[in-house]
Amino acid sequence: MSLKKKDLVALDGMNATDLVALLDLASRQKADPNTYRHSQILSGKVVGLFFEKASLRTRLSFEVAAMQLGGTSLYVGPEAGRIGERESIKDLAKVASRYLDFFVLRTYKHETVTELAKHSNKPVINGLSELHHPCQALGDILTIREKFGRLDGVKVAFIGDCNNVCRSLAHALPKVGARLAIASPHGYGFTPAFIKSAGATLTTDPVEAITDADVIYTDVWTSMGQENEAAKRRAIFQPYQINSELLVKAPPKSIVMHCLPAHRGDEITDAVMDGPQSVVYDQAENRLHVQRALLCTLAE
Repeated sequence: MSLKKKDLVALDGMNATDLVALLDLASRQKADPNTYRHSQILSGKVVGLFFEKASLRTRLSFEVAAMQLGGTSLYVGPEAGRIGERESIKDLAKVASRYLDFFVLRTYKHETVTELAKHSNKPVINGLSELHHPCQALGDILTIREKFGRLDGVKVAFIGDCNNVCRSLAHALPKVGARLAIASPHGYGFTPAFIKSAGATLTTDPVEAITDADVIYTDVWTSMGQENEAAKRRAIFQPYQINSELLVKAPPKSIVMHCLPAHRGDEITDAVMDGPQSVVYDQAENRLHVQRALLCTLAE
């Protein structure tokens, strides 16, 4: 939904104006910390982090962002169990809304995010669900704009499993004039209807996808919650590894992205991840900048 409303659940409903405005704010804050450090926009406010899955970047970036804006955060991690098991999501939302000023969720089920947003009177941010990862995609798009100085006409090739990150990129990239090409094995891609609606292309051939690509993006082959499929997926996805042999077939100007954590030696090799075309750490840093801008925007 639009950032003019109170939540960021997914990017399919965010309009292009709000998306670009968020990127612009993130860029200004990144360039000049004085634009936010003295504003204290979150002074006296608390960001509640409810995480069913372990986290490094999402947790750290939101906690640091809250602190930089003069607020604080409270973390409820996986040891507390899944949201909605101990008490209903409705009750949690209505009670915690009286204590907190923001919710950030990292969940196994997207319905958990939408249900909490339905009953909360405070902003709800999807920090990750099995269907969407909007904060990651926003940070990715900020990184792409930094590296190329534009978004219009940029081609992103996503190689591997059509997961939550790929879905959020598919929702966002067309809004800023970028193109998405996806290479996935049979049975692991999006439906034809989704591909058509996103204006993307889908192939089983990684070389085809990276042709003329500005960005080559990959993610883990086995997401959290799919561990029992790891051996099967490793065999199926092996031809989709981002390695030196594949990268040499892409344009020399292309950059390599990975949302992390990476399974080095599976979806990406050390030589590529640590190589000159990799921007994975810049990409990780931008999670902080875009999420700080998001908190500022939702706090208005």
